Amino acid sequence: MSRRNFMSSIGILLLAGCGGGGDMSTATSVGDTGATPATPVPAAAPVVPASPGAAPVTTITSVTTTTPETTPETPTTPASTAFVHPGLLHTQADFDRMSQKVKAKASPWIDGWNVLIANGHGSLDYKPNPQAIVYRGNDGVHGQNFGVLYNDVAAAYACALRWKISGDELYAKKAVQIMNAWSSTLTEIGGTIDGFLALGIQGYQFANAGEIMRNYSGWAAADFARFQNMMRNVFYTLNDHGLNVSLAPITVYSSWQLCCMASILAIGVLCDDKAIFNEAIDYFKNGVGNGAVAQTIYYIHPGYLGQTQESGRDQGHNTLSISLLTTICEMAWNQGVDLYGYDNNRVLAGAEYVAKGNLIQFGTTYYTVPFATYQNSNVTDTAFSTDAQGNQRPEWALIYNHYVNRKGLAAPYSQKFAALVQPEGGGGNYGPNSGGYDQLGYGTLTCTRDPIASGAAPSGLTAIASASAAQVILSWWGSAYATSYNVMRSTNAGGPYTTIATGITDLLTYTDTGLAPGAYYYVVAAVTPSGVTAGSNEAKAITAVQLQTYLAFDDDSGTIAADSSGNGNNGTLINGVTWASGKKGSAVSLNGNNGYVSLPANIMADVSDVTITAWVYWNTSSTWARVFDFGAGSSHYMMLTGRSGTGVARFEMTVNGGTGLHGINSTAALPTGQWVHVAVTLSGNIGTLYVNGSSVGTNTAMLLAPFRLGSTNQNWIGRSQFANDPYFNGLVDQFRIYRGALSAAQIATLM
Repeated sequence: MSRRNFMSSIGILLLAGCGGGGDMSTATSVGDTGATPATPVPAAAPVVPASPGAAPVTTITSVTTTTPETTPETPTTPASTAFVHPGLLHTQADFDRMSQKVKAKASPWIDGWNVLIANGHGSLDYKPNPQAIVYRGNDGVHGQNFGVLYNDVAAAYACALRWKISGDELYAKKAVQIMNAWSSTLTEIGGTIDGFLALGIQGYQFANAGEIMRNYSGWAAADFARFQNMMRNVFYTLNDHGLNVSLAPITVYSSWQLCCMASILAIGVLCDDKAIFNEAIDYFKNGVGNGAVAQTIYYIHPGYLGQTQESGRDQGHNTLSISLLTTICEMAWNQGVDLYGYDNNRVLAGAEYVAKGNLIQFGTTYYTVPFATYQNSNVTDTAFSTDAQGNQRPEWALIYNHYVNRKGLAAPYSQKFAALVQPEGGGGNYGPNSGGYDQLGYGTLTCTRDPIASGAAPSGLTAIASASAAQVILSWWGSAYATSYNVMRSTNAGGPYTTIATGITDLLTYTDTGLAPGAYYYVVAAVTPSGVTAGSNEAKAITAVQLQTYLAFDDDSGTIAADSSGNGNNGTLINGVTWASGKKGSAVSLNGNNGYVSLPANIMADVSDVTITAWVYWNTSSTWARVFDFGAGSSHYMMLTGRSGTGVARFEMTVNGGTGLHGINSTAALPTGQWVHVAVTLSGNIGTLYVNGSSVGTNTAMLLAPFRLGSTNQNWIGRSQFANDPYFNGLVDQFRIYRGALSAAQIATLM
């Protein structure tokens, strides 16, 4: 089957709706990429979590925020330097640790080793079965034969591990035999769109086996080069297409893009290709599909439980997404790039959410986790799926040991899951179907680290304020050995602080209520068996309605519109925007062709309740022309248009493209040829749209707040996130952003 025909079949299936049916949405067999819970190998003694306890009430005048005595690990090398080899899931230091622990018969490493050597894939009698073309998915013409690929990849990896840990060269020769057989035979991977799963999952796995063996003197240079060429030409080419084209629609579940991303990153390292490596890193951070971390971990609940994109689908695929996500993080970490910690440990938030939702709390009852409605054009998920709940994959040793024993953070639910499934097995230990081969496995052996000497101080503290509710919601990351946490508050930056809550254990969140309007400063400290830790970062919250940005547009010259709020949020006039007489003093004149005003990046990053107001004079009415549009592309934005597709003014927000919209409709379009005052307020879940001081639309189910947009670098007045939408043609004056929701009476005073 030609690559062109494979891509054609992919296109047909995408038109039918990716993720909406067939193998992409069902969860009835392990062959459907992890839909059936894998059978765990026997578990060793569980990891014992720190016992809870309460701290005494105290008033303190200062909090030490120095670096803890034991500094957690950082990535091994700057990302800009040459690649580290071996440097995908394991480095040479990792192999040295494994070898030493196995030689000493130390548990749990020796338990993981015994699982490895008992697995037939790591046998010297294993016979590879290479194929010229591998098919995954029933295309109606060819029989599926991808099982031979995932079995042989598992065997190559198992033998490579046995060589690196034991030093027995016979296993090195066996691993090389398997890889040489495939690199001299394989020309294509085809089938249906399911072929991307083989390209992604077996792609990153095969690259890992090759990376382990690359320095083996018995692997001829020409043979290694042929293996690299196979990975680049057979796997990378279509992984790249899948990530950026076929699997990019927001209807495609996250695990599909994640497996392609893992393969791309691994091939970049294997082939010493920085551009390929960086493609995966960039997509992880900035991609538009569900494989990007902001989409994979869709919604962060208080206490940093990160709801995942597949959590309403089924737990087989949901746990697969976490496995792939953390595999990407580990491979990047070993090349000096910290994706684990990106966006305030967003990956850990997802891992803890998935772990908690799949763990038994007592008897046969699972822990409950919060759920925010998730919607795309194919599905509307309203609850955490119980389909395949309790799914056990060999992924948790990696997660637990990074966050707890490398970084000194608390990860209580990942810790419980790591204990539940250890010692982790590999391909062949979890049944014969493909889901049992979705991970390389053996994490208890390969990823377990000695316990960190002391935990890190609490970190990542955020404070989400609501002036209307007179409250602040705090969330933070905990310390590895903490028994409880103390929350402290001050009305002055840097203190002195007064302890307002003690004995907090789980979740790591606290709501400070009954607050008078004003500014508040918070820190959190952990209580541990050895004493109270240093304080966290200080988080500021403002419960008063406060002017955050004020562009009066009275500058009259130049290309900078000064922010009169004092916060430095100046606007920049782009593409010939001019000055003109305004409603009050001067205004900016937007030409409707390509002119707009740009505001600073991340202007909504710490804003919860909000009011945005302006005077506008619309010369010509154009459907979807924006008054303002703040975001990072067509999947993440908040905007106000004078006329939507239904002919009325509309405010809307989304973090999931056009099918995840939360909006407020007016009853008519904004008029042209006259000055009109517009205002939008968000207060908790209530959104209100005002025109000329009158409420013209309300939505009491606004799920999103501005800070949930995440990083925004396209914050515009007069321009849309969508390239084909028209620019605003007219005048804008007196543009204001407030923290907090103004009342109707307060809005009237601005007119």
